[in-house]
Amino acid sequence: MTSSQGRVAVVTGASSGIGRAIALALAGEGWIVVLTARDSKALESLAAEIQGSGGIAHVIPGDLRSADGPEHVIDEAIARLGRIDLLVANAGVYVRKRPWETTAGDYRASMELNFFGSVRPILRVLPHMLERRSGQIVGISSVDGKKGLTYDIVYVPTKFALTGFLDVLRQELRGTGVAVTTVLPGRVDTPMIGDLKVPAVSPKISSEAVARAVIRGVRRRSAEVLVPYWSSKALVVISAASARLGDWVIRTFRLEGHTFKT
Repeated sequence: MTSSQGRVAVVTGASSGIGRAIALALAGEGWIVVLTARDSKALESLAAEIQGSGGIAHVIPGDLRSADGPEHVIDEAIARLGRIDLLVANAGVYVRKRPWETTAGDYRASMELNFFGSVRPILRVLPHMLERRSGQIVGISSVDGKKGLTYDIVYVPTKFALTGFLDVLRQELRGTGVAVTTVLPGRVDTPMIGDLKVPAVSPKISSEAVARAVIRGVRRRSAEVLVPYWSSKALVVISAASARLGDWVIRTFRLEGHTFKT
């Protein structure tokens, strides 16, 4: 995408955290931004902020776990604006438990939002992009989707599934004009993990840092974006070379972090 001016981007999970930061960054680049999440009041506030800075934003509230929520958002965005050039699939939830504390329901609920909440809007927008032979899909996964951390046993499978889906989708869409970018952030300083204390060797990064990485990935039509790059890349490479060595790194540096409850 050589110019973002006037292009349409849909951002899911836009009411707070990473999604909010991405929406602001895209608007600053000249994108027409479609904001979606369950919290309509937060979306309206964000839209007002974008418009107050000279940007263009549309609010389409939706629950990505509902029967037709993701499909409705995509259909409504196309009906209003005629096109979608970029879909940022960002919505998600973080669950922190030990294996013996979990139930099958925990995994189903997490998968419904973290995996299907991204896959469903992607599948809905895909025919539209393929017909136009143009577009980009950005999926916000996690470094946890490459190497799992202890305490994240409910969260990790959803991100591994999303990372795998996006990896194959990128290969399948080669030559179609539609790009796929997988974004793999480390721990991000959002309300979702507000009570999580992490070691100094692996500090939380800001939502704005992730948003800047997303903008770079969109400009370059990158296959994968790791953020922060070097520490995340090191963990992924070490774990690929030796699973036990990766385990040792996590254990030694307490990368899982801790809460007041653990």
